[in-house]
Amino acid sequence: MLGCYRLLLWEVALRLSYHVVTASLCLGGSDIFASIKENSPTGQFISNISIRGDPGANAVRLCLTGDNANWFYLEGRTIRLNTSFSRVLDREVQGSVLMAELTCYEDDVRQCQYRILVEIVNENDNRPNFLQETIQPFTVSELTPVNSVVFSVKAVDADGDMISYIIDQSSRDAWFFRIDLPNSGNIVLNKPLDYETRSYLKLIIWAQESNTEEKFNTTAVLTVNVEDGDDQYPHFLPCTPVSPGVPVCMSPTYTTNITQRHQDVALEFSPGPIRAEDGDRGIDTPLVYSILSGDDQGRFVINNRTGELRLTRSVDEQRLVPNFTLNIMVCQVDDRLKYSVASAVIRVLCENRFPPVFNRTTFKGFIIQSSSPASIVSTYGNQVLQVQVSDRDFSDGLNPNIHYSLHPPTGLYQITQRGVLIARTDQLHSFERHILQVIARDEESGEEISASVDIEVLQRGQAVPHGAFTEQQLFGDVDSRLAGGIAAMILLMFLSTLLFLLLRTVRRRHLQRNSEEHTAVALEKHPNVVTSSRPVFSLEDPSFSPHSESSSPSESFHGREGVYTRRVSQLHLPSSSSSITINDPAEKSRPALHPPSSLSSNTMM
Repeated sequence: MLGCYRLLLWEVALRLSYHVVTASLCLGGSDIFASIKENSPTGQFISNISIRGDPGANAVRLCLTGDNANWFYLEGRTIRLNTSFSRVLDREVQGSVLMAELTCYEDDVRQCQYRILVEIVNENDNRPNFLQETIQPFTVSELTPVNSVVFSVKAVDADGDMISYIIDQSSRDAWFFRIDLPNSGNIVLNKPLDYETRSYLKLIIWAQESNTEEKFNTTAVLTVNVEDGDDQYPHFLPCTPVSPGVPVCMSPTYTTNITQRHQDVALEFSPGPIRAEDGDRGIDTPLVYSILSGDDQGRFVINNRTGELRLTRSVDEQRLVPNFTLNIMVCQVDDRLKYSVASAVIRVLCENRFPPVFNRTTFKGFIIQSSSPASIVSTYGNQVLQVQVSDRDFSDGLNPNIHYSLHPPTGLYQITQRGVLIARTDQLHSFERHILQVIARDEESGEEISASVDIEVLQRGQAVPHGAFTEQQLFGDVDSRLAGGIAAMILLMFLSTLLFLLLRTVRRRHLQRNSEEHTAVALEKHPNVVTSSRPVFSLEDPSFSPHSESSSPSESFHGREGVYTRRVSQLHLPSSSSSITINDPAEKSRPALHPPSSLSSNTMM
């Protein structure tokens, strides 16, 4: 009996020892703590498993469970990283730790469970990024004092790196700002702002890692709108800057003309109407006008809103001073200390009753070719040619407001304001002839009148003609070397004609005498007694004078008296040359004695 109990106990002991040996295959393990870098490739080793049994043998089975179990896979006793091309381990996305559980089964019976904790080690794989709300356009008043913090920027780095900020000095407006503390992102005003000079600014800000080797960085372009402040005075228009680039204007002087008949009229000034604007264009404060002085006891009044100046009553004819000078002030409605002053000059003119008139329509001028750069054009008798007008509105006939000009302008001639012509002598050629059109304009009334100047270029050493009947005038522009021959031919023709007429007259008188002798004999009279009533022909008859058909000087060269029109003259002159052709009847009546010439296109044949 005792032997049976011992046998039973031995069998129980064997069975218990079998179960203990079998269960120990899942024992020997522990919790797993490991680390791995983010962005590691798939299959990256994480840790080994230290259980006694071999997974897959002796009915031992291992299983991974938990929230992050899909980031791992088992390879025998090894735990490896499970990633793919589209699924990368990123600390900034998955967090800093991966957690899972490792469960060991024996004969499908859970024997033990271990924790898996894997730290994701950070890598510098991210660049800083600006927060969009900190790089939106800013608005800063131009009155903001220097050294003030005008705005702040902020950038973040997903890797948690330290960021420093830098202003790109290559940006156009970088010099207006600075950063005192590189890690703060505070932008400080470095220079005064001026809305009138620059209404908006642009600068480039860098955000850069300061504690990494890579020094990853990023940039942002900032726009700063400058808000106009009330720091400018009003100014009169048109604005003439005191110097280029400086928004400070010099006040213009407004001028106008009136006559003694004007009264109760709005005055029109030059340049433009009396008008001002606020120097702060972005504010455009309302302005008010007033007359500081010179209103002549209310003779002139100004509209304080528009600046229109009116004459209330006519000007006394006995006034000694011909001008009125008014000082006009404009100031801001909200700040009378911001003001500007301009002058308005009003000239009192006598009524323009008579237009300016040239004393002839064509003037004759001569210039001798020489190597000197300039010479004064002269007229007959080597006198200075002065092309002037007279105005009966002035007691001496001289209107100081007359302006002389040539139309069209030419580089060969210039005219002074005293009507004297100056020629570029070194650019002229002998025997040329130029026709110039002189315009005289009354700058006050706007009246214009014109006259022609006929200029002949004489060769060197040739004397200027002294009168209207000179050889040069008689033969026009004929070469002086041919003038003597032509004159001799004409004289020979004249003598031949005179001899022919003389012989004819003698013959007729001889025949008449014979007839009268026969008649006298028939009437018993002496042959020397003639009773015919016809006049006896004489060689002294003025009808045969060679000068009987010559024209007067004024007709052949100077033409008619000047004709004036109050309308602005419309000149139709060829634009390609300063010379024109004269259609003068006196010229047409002269013999065509000019030989072919190769003169310039400006030469009058």
